Amino acid sequence: MKLNNALRLVAGIMIIISVLLQSFHDPRWIWFTVFIALNLMQSAFTCWCPMITLLRKLGVKE
Repeated sequence: MKLNNALRLVAGIMIIISVLLQSFHDPRWIWFTVFIALNLMQSAFTCWCPMITLLRKLGVKE
């Protein structure tokens, strides 16, 4: 799996988890979804994403 595909997979899984937590556990988990969205937005403007740095360290190829 390539880096961009892995990033999209991780973001999608995190959003699904946060929505499930919000629905079945506590509505305040919506803030986790907001955090994910803000992180995606900041990476669009700064061209730096912490998850990409982590995935590179884990050995995911470009």
